[in-house]
Amino acid sequence: MIIAITIDIGEIVLKLFAPLLEYIAPLMPGKTFSKFFFEMEIGQQALLASIFVTLVSGFLGVFLLMRNLALIGDGLAHVSFGGVALAIVFSSTAPLYYALVLSIISAIIIYELQVREILSGDASIGIFLTGMLAFGLVSLRIWGGGIQNDIEGYLFGNLLLVDKESFNLICTISLISILFLAFSYKILLISSIDPLAATVQGIPVRASGLAFSIITAATVVSMVQVMGALLVTALLVTPAATSQLVSSSFRSSFIWSQAFGFLSVFLGLYYSAELETGSGSMIALVAAIIFGSVATLQFVIKPLILPSQNSS
Repeated sequence: MIIAITIDIGEIVLKLFAPLLEYIAPLMPGKTFSKFFFEMEIGQQALLASIFVTLVSGFLGVFLLMRNLALIGDGLAHVSFGGVALAIVFSSTAPLYYALVLSIISAIIIYELQVREILSGDASIGIFLTGMLAFGLVSLRIWGGGIQNDIEGYLFGNLLLVDKESFNLICTISLISILFLAFSYKILLISSIDPLAATVQGIPVRASGLAFSIITAATVVSMVQVMGALLVTALLVTPAATSQLVSSSFRSSFIWSQAFGFLSVFLGLYYSAELETGSGSMIALVAAIIFGSVATLQFVIKPLILPSQNSS
């Protein structure tokens, strides 16, 4: 039943947006970029998948920074790699489903360890990060025939891995995540700012936090093929961190996070296509350059141009 639902969503999304992408293809720069991402079906799927994960990660990243959980994306991405390795060992054709199950279980355990004060958030994330990455590498070496090209794509990102089934799953996860964030926005915001006050007011802080952890795990899995398990944090955290440099309110931080996220993705995809580099590494590099540029503008150039405002 779940597979049938994901197939319907993926096909509907592609049918809705494919004509638009083909229409604006002549307006896009670059030969490889415009032809692959706007005219070819596999490229359209990859582009739409990148757009969806960027939309979700822009909102999640702000909440993760507010909750001091910036590393959880990196940890869950490494866990997802362990799931992909298991799928390869068992010769499965749907590695993202293995990664999804393993990441959700890990997210629940990490959250419970933190809430029960058994381990701090950073410690539990670090344990799962290194443990599951090592488990995946050892499993591949012993039972999976060693590191393969597909595995390198999951480590560093490869848009050619976004086939129909993966695209369906990414669309489904993105839709569920967007709906969850839309309906739980105020609860997440209040519980992130002051969990104790939220508990006193009767807000289900623990339940919402657990749901947030599960959504984060699912979103990270949806990002793995676009960014790679080693580079997920670049899209999940860097645009949100950049937004904090220029935003004056929580609402504006969400808007700026989306702007910086989409700018990083589109420029990253463009240069990766034209220069024939990995998509994940180029997106991560562009996001870092944008952060460095904004930080330089805010803390170096702006004080020199407006010294009086800085002194006041």
